[in-house]
Amino acid sequence: MSLRRYPALVWLGIAIMILSLGIRQSFGLFMAPISTSFDVGREFFSLAIALQNLLFGLFQPFVGMAADRYGPRRVIVCGGLAYGLGLALTSVAAQPEWLYLTLGALVGLGLSATSYVIVLGAVARVVPAQHAAKAFGLTTAAGSFGMFAMIPGAQTLLTEFGWQSALQVFAIGCALIVAFGAFMRMPQTDTSAGNNAPEQTLKQALAEAFRHPGYWLIHLGFFVCGFHVMFIATHLPSYLADLGLPSNAAAMALAYVGVFNIFGSYFWGMMGDRYDKRHVMFALYVLRAAVIAAFVMFPISTHSATVFGAAIGFCWLGTVPLTSGLVRQIFGPRYLATLYGLVFFTHQVGSFLGAWFGGRIYDATGSYTPIWWLTVAMALIAAVLHLPINAKPVERPLPAAQPA
Repeated sequence: MSLRRYPALVWLGIAIMILSLGIRQSFGLFMAPISTSFDVGREFFSLAIALQNLLFGLFQPFVGMAADRYGPRRVIVCGGLAYGLGLALTSVAAQPEWLYLTLGALVGLGLSATSYVIVLGAVARVVPAQHAAKAFGLTTAAGSFGMFAMIPGAQTLLTEFGWQSALQVFAIGCALIVAFGAFMRMPQTDTSAGNNAPEQTLKQALAEAFRHPGYWLIHLGFFVCGFHVMFIATHLPSYLADLGLPSNAAAMALAYVGVFNIFGSYFWGMMGDRYDKRHVMFALYVLRAAVIAAFVMFPISTHSATVFGAAIGFCWLGTVPLTSGLVRQIFGPRYLATLYGLVFFTHQVGSFLGAWFGGRIYDATGSYTPIWWLTVAMALIAAVLHLPINAKPVERPLPAAQPA
């Protein structure tokens, strides 16, 4: 099967991811103005974002199963409504505690239903296994354009109109997610790309994955990825502001994360189709460790922050096509949404801890330096964890032949 056979499904999914992920990655810019407005420390906003990411992951397996059963259209429409409602209610919150329900729970639910697992699960059904990682990388790369497109706009809205109006504009943008989702339909036939393995039940697929040691190593590696990306997305603007850099330095750095992630996601996905995904993942995490270490060790300026954004962006979400590709390679496409959804939940546990722990360490020590070096150590550990994974497709016994 080719992506060209279902251009509407693919392009609608890409448009949804641009909006959903672009809005999400701008939340770090809101930390300082919202914390100042409610007169609370950074840990409070960090915890709200951490809760959002935890629920983003917690809901993921369930929305994946719902999409497998009812199709992505209904799931995305409901998710877009929850996303927009969460942003709108955050903009009119009278008490800071509201943020746990609005920016945390509702936006977390909306994200889970409008991003990776749903779109990649649909793509997996129409793309052959040998091209899956590249196709996942293309979809992730296109979705990553949202960060580049949305963050400068978010900074402009914050500067000109304030954080409440900025969130209201984003809430209106979620109406486009609902509109795009309403037109997103899967083909009627099951296109499992020639998979001749015997049909499994969901219970059997889960039991098979849970018995596979490599599945748990994939979980651990993706945990580290989640910790990295949400710590950086949430705390980089405040870190640069503490060093006296202008606010547009953070916006530009995050925008470069987005634009270089476009190239990086496709590149790492292409490498995953060409070489052993485990070795590609090892190289990605080693590169990520080197980039973070260099950023912390050398003097930080507007220029170095931009270079860091570009370098870390190149290996930002390259883990997505590689991780989802590994899951598909080992277990097949049938229950990818569920199995990858569970892995993504572990990613979001890491995101929860990265967002919250960054604020916790800062409030306790007045410095982000300890957590930066922790991210370097975690990257090196994640690199090593991928090497012993058995990436061969699981062998399932054929059903016994029926007597004549």
